Amino acid sequence: MTTARSWWRRGEDNHRAEAQAAKEAAAEAFYELDTAQRELRIAIETITAVDRSPAGRKAVGDFESLGRRIDQVSSGYIAAVDAHDLDAVDLDLATATRARNAFTLARDDILRTRAELDRFAQGLSGVLARAENELARLAPAVERARQSLLAAANALDAVRASGLAADDLAARLAALGPELTKLNQGAAAHGVQGTIRRADDTRRAAEEIRAEAERLPQRAAEVDKRLVSLRTRAQALATRAAQVGPTLSELRRRFSVACWQDLQQVPDEAAAAVAAAERKLAEAQAARDEQRWPDATAALSAVRELLGDSDAAVAAAGDRLRRLNEVSRDPRAEIDRTRFVLRDAQRLVMQGRTTPEPRHARPLDEAVERLDRAVEGLTGRHPDYWAFLTEMDAVRRVAERVVANIREERARAR
Repeated sequence: MTTARSWWRRGEDNHRAEAQAAKEAAAEAFYELDTAQRELRIAIETITAVDRSPAGRKAVGDFESLGRRIDQVSSGYIAAVDAHDLDAVDLDLATATRARNAFTLARDDILRTRAELDRFAQGLSGVLARAENELARLAPAVERARQSLLAAANALDAVRASGLAADDLAARLAALGPELTKLNQGAAAHGVQGTIRRADDTRRAAEEIRAEAERLPQRAAEVDKRLVSLRTRAQALATRAAQVGPTLSELRRRFSVACWQDLQQVPDEAAAAVAAAERKLAEAQAARDEQRWPDATAALSAVRELLGDSDAAVAAAGDRLRRLNEVSRDPRAEIDRTRFVLRDAQRLVMQGRTTPEPRHARPLDEAVERLDRAVEGLTGRHPDYWAFLTEMDAVRRVAERVVANIREERARAR
């Protein structure tokens, strides 16, 4: 016959169950707090890797402070577990009650701390989002840098296969090797922002190298074309410079000294310029053969400048003779042309007025006087026709300035 359990024994079992339930509730709260702390630690590590701002440093400090609080409540829970053996056969009511109260207190402390942790995590959302965005940029930035380096290397290989050395580009690409090593070391060694900056800088440098490599065949063709063109131009200038001598002879024979004395040095200067241009062309050719493209380009620019100055001087001699021939045959045409420009300016000055503005009329009056004096100077067997032409040019410029000023003032007044 089975003897029924005593009523006091059933009461002890109830208290044991209540204590066990309190223990399990505390254990569940403890593990949930531990999980939340570990998840938040990952977020803090993300922020630490990216955000060096005061807000980022404060978040790290606040998390460490919370960690100490979590350690305290965790220690309280562990101490309660160590102090109370709920499996003991002789567990009495008082001991079970103390155990239940200890586990309940530990659970309450853990829940309060968990609430603090949740509030902290919510306040961290903005900082964390920015940090995650930075991390999201990291891998694509590094990959773009690697792809740009690969594209630059391929472009360089293609250029070399075509027979161009591209040594300077190869040196620049090799200099990016240490940057690639640092990129491979990753953000753990150099920080997220520093790694992104390095990746962007490396990508830009590699893209510049690739673009220059791809343009190198075209650049070589342009240098070759300019060499041919400038060499032809130098030969043409030498031919034209040889014709300046006869032009000067005719100027000396037919016109006064003042009409040609400033052109005396043109033949010698043109010959010197052609010789200098030929030396520079030789330098450019040597630089091109050695594929020193900047040196070749600089030498060709110097040739162009030399030829340009001499072209103008040689052309000036022929133009001088042409203009002097025209004015000596019929100075009236130059005079009429200048008077027409002056009258046109005078009509504009008087437009809509009964009396002219002195600041406009005075320069025109002075220009008329200069015209008259220049005409009076056309006397003698060999008049200074060049001085006359120069004065006519100056008079027309005065009239043109007055016209321009009037039109600008009227435009502003509208």
